[in-house]
Amino acid sequence: MRPTVRPPAVAGAFYPADPVRLETDVRGYLADAQPVDLDFRVRILIVPHAGYVYSGPVAATGYQLLEAMDDIRRIVMFGPSHHVWFTGLALPGDDLLETPLGTVAVDAAAAAQVAIGPLVTESTAAHEREHSLEVQLPFLQVVAPGIPVVPLLTGDVDPVGVADAVGPILDDETLLLVSSDLSHYHDSVTARRLDAETAASIERLDPGALSRESACGRTGVQAALHLARRSGYRVHVLDLRNSSDTAGPPDRVVGYGTFAIGA
Repeated sequence: MRPTVRPPAVAGAFYPADPVRLETDVRGYLADAQPVDLDFRVRILIVPHAGYVYSGPVAATGYQLLEAMDDIRRIVMFGPSHHVWFTGLALPGDDLLETPLGTVAVDAAAAAQVAIGPLVTESTAAHEREHSLEVQLPFLQVVAPGIPVVPLLTGDVDPVGVADAVGPILDDETLLLVSSDLSHYHDSVTARRLDAETAASIERLDPGALSRESACGRTGVQAALHLARRSGYRVHVLDLRNSSDTAGPPDRVVGYGTFAIGA
């Protein structure tokens, strides 16, 4: 049986459709990222998911760390569903996820393991137009080529349940990648204040302090913080900016943050 493929939905919009330009842009963001020397092993990474001209430089501050992590064998991904409402968590139901740089394999065994639980279903409709996970794939194809993923969209679901659902597959060779932007459509000064409060809550591993306005991927972030608390992890803020710092005007911005979590 031929593998099923989820084609790219936002190539040419959120990131370049031309593979040469796309890889050049991704490598450029990585080269420009400020090097970070952490005193812990990264287990969870929170990165933004806007168009690359806006959030690419911020995401790269986290992805540069993966280039040196040669012991990762699987990446579990959380991303919010922007277009389709559903309850629980949704897998795409496809074997491969395509971008202009090629395909990323879905870890079939791990996906089947989480799908045993009551929260996880398959939804082609939820994944079909969704960008929150897709925009992460070209970065992964450059810094972690060949590593399979477990792509989970979060719907209307309790973050503790999300943490419980993926806990069994988060072994020492698995990275949890959480896709989330922060505040939306405030002026830059207000966004910096709100995003600093959100960052402080994440640093405290305090999922209850996050509101709907804190982050569009709040459920995934909260689930990650529950997992981090259980494991005694620490948080390092790698980058905290907004779209006015990269490519947009200052009167109506989106906030971006990249956070490394581990022990």
